[in-house]
Amino acid sequence: MTNPAVNAADDDKITPDILKVAGVVVLGAIMSILDITVVNVALPTFQEEFGVSELSTVAWTVTGYTLALAAVIPLTGWAADRFGTKRLYITALALFTLGSAACATAWSIESLVAFRVIQGLGGGMLMPLGMTIMTRAAGPHRMGRLMAILGIPMLLGPIMGPILGGWLIDAASWHWVFLINLPIGIIALVYAFMILPQDDTEPSESFDLVGVLLMSPGLALFLYGVSSIPETGTVASTKVLLPGLVGLALIVAFVFYSFKPKHPLLDLRLFKDRNLTLATIVMFLFTLAFFGALLLVPTYFQQIRGESVLKAGLLVAPQGIGAMLTMPIAGTLADRLPVGRIVPFGFVGIIVGMFGLTQSAEVDTPYIQVMAWLFVMGLGMGATMMPIFTSALRTLGAHEVARGSTLINVIQQVGSSIGVALMTVVLTNQIKASDAASALGATLQAQAQGEEPPAGALEVARQLGDSFLPTGFSEWADAFSTTYWVATIILVLTLIPVAFLPRKREAGLDDDAVKAPIVMH
Repeated sequence: MTNPAVNAADDDKITPDILKVAGVVVLGAIMSILDITVVNVALPTFQEEFGVSELSTVAWTVTGYTLALAAVIPLTGWAADRFGTKRLYITALALFTLGSAACATAWSIESLVAFRVIQGLGGGMLMPLGMTIMTRAAGPHRMGRLMAILGIPMLLGPIMGPILGGWLIDAASWHWVFLINLPIGIIALVYAFMILPQDDTEPSESFDLVGVLLMSPGLALFLYGVSSIPETGTVASTKVLLPGLVGLALIVAFVFYSFKPKHPLLDLRLFKDRNLTLATIVMFLFTLAFFGALLLVPTYFQQIRGESVLKAGLLVAPQGIGAMLTMPIAGTLADRLPVGRIVPFGFVGIIVGMFGLTQSAEVDTPYIQVMAWLFVMGLGMGATMMPIFTSALRTLGAHEVARGSTLINVIQQVGSSIGVALMTVVLTNQIKASDAASALGATLQAQAQGEEPPAGALEVARQLGDSFLPTGFSEWADAFSTTYWVATIILVLTLIPVAFLPRKREAGLDDDAVKAPIVMH
């Protein structure tokens, strides 16, 4: 994605000094991205260790983290301008590292979720700040090649995260899922302090206090309400409706208010750009379906197939390998072809792979079949992400790129949070609707804690006799299939906005106008 208008002069080369700065950013990205995928594979372990009966409760360890990411990202641009990128980046590294250490000391699922929020506050600033640091160090004409470097953690995360998480849990304990961040974080802190140049702080934008008071608590309350649906089992619950409606009211108030200040917290005026609007809609629906469903795949391998955490991680790896193969190709093609000619092919791969999971989430499906569908889905994901980012930012002016990337980053995190809640509630309600599946879950949970199964579960087991286990596992697997069907339907509906993505190069768009897409979590 190198700008061809820039000739290969000496000052266009990636110098050792730039590579040193890139190393700092990559270390931060590795921590934040790996942590998301590492924790995904540990959810059943958390459920067992903390004696939690519902997977929906444990899913808060993911939702709380992404919620914190979404809340802090809009503030990052202003804070970097006010306090300096070096100082803020070191603060973010320290917050993430301390949050990791605190997670390892968690004594209950509630404390773990709280510490994950602290971790997310640091993690949310790492990638936006990293991109700002890289742009200042290298200049936009070298961003294409540096994106290949920053793409390393993005590609390795889906592959190494589940494997690393599984190995740490099997070889040591769940605590090491978080403790592994301590040595990396300390090295990154020392490295950043020594290598990053000190930048002058010249605040150019006023702080949108009203926007913060409306958007941050509004987003938090809304997502809290949505994420409480799996736990309550219904939308018509005070725990869901009260925070959800208050949060939605604050967000609506922010939408009307945001057109008044010159520098709002989130610049919704950018949605006048057709490409940004379409890309944002596609990104929201894509993350909602894809990441919400993908979260459940390691859980299927562990709970339905009885595999270890490590093997579950290894079985999920083909999805990351598929993405690794197509993402660099799609990123290069996005500079040469309209994204409307690239993204549809990626979505076909994602839909085919997700549909395959609806047919493969059985008790005795050959692993090679499940892995093949994950690989196909990964190929599609890799061909989709970078072109969508490129489409969102391509036609924005230079001063609008940072604000545009903030918008799409927030949308991605919100979509991911809602997706996790939606897919978890579908799975939970499907399990509850089956007497055999819910009784089996309650029995296994009681056995893991060394307790007597509930009377209701024992009665179901007595009635079914020898068919209790096969029936329970079969209907439990059917619950996963139904969840993947919901994700498949959402992905098919996403083809509607995908069809409107630009299929011709925009008039007047030259190579200098093409911006390197911003890597997200």
